[in-house]
Amino acid sequence: MASKSLVLVHGWGGSFRETWQAPGIDRIFADTGCDVSGVDLLGHGTADKPHDPDAYVDLPGYLLDALPKEPCVVVAFSLGALTALRAALRAPDRFAGLVLGGIGNGVFDPHKPEESARLIAGIEGTAPPDDNLARLFGQYAHQEGNDVAALTAILKRPPATRITPDQLSVITCPVLVCIGDRDFAAPADELASAFPEGRLETLPRTDHFATPGSFAFIDSVMRFLEARILGRT
Repeated sequence: MASKSLVLVHGWGGSFRETWQAPGIDRIFADTGCDVSGVDLLGHGTADKPHDPDAYVDLPGYLLDALPKEPCVVVAFSLGALTALRAALRAPDRFAGLVLGGIGNGVFDPHKPEESARLIAGIEGTAPPDDNLARLFGQYAHQEGNDVAALTAILKRPPATRITPDQLSVITCPVLVCIGDRDFAAPADELASAFPEGRLETLPRTDHFATPGSFAFIDSVMRFLEARILGRT
């Protein structure tokens, strides 16, 4: 039997190498027998880094083009998770399983330009000193190897159409939603319950940026892969 393809997708300001390879998380997931690979989203890692916000209007299409042609399992975090969710809405037959880390019920909220402006202020160093979230995004953007202009352009991209809970019924593959109990994106109960085969895992003592490398997240994904994707007990 051919091994199951598993694709790892990073969040905003990350990359396949920095988020999944450098900590060895890709090798842990490969221990399941899955064929593990990764995608660098447009504006990140080894991908092109345009500075025009309009270039990022179709990140889901970019991801679909990068995925294997056969149905695969996608494990994604933050911006990668939102992108994977929208890609699965467009082409649910391309997904054999889906892990969404670091996104929650906020995916159903209308786009809020003031939130993007807040994060951009953090990147530009103009955020109020007590806005810790904006400052964290600024620190993340300015990590070595990042293209700050490209990351800023992503935050300025035109808003996508709103996602509603009833739309998620087309995603019939097993879905695991993982959210840290200290994540600004929490809660995620409405998101997880909207999938026909959805499951929610709340990660203890975990904030947003710590999610991909947390033992709780890795353990939840491993159990999900073994039980729901590979059919092992």
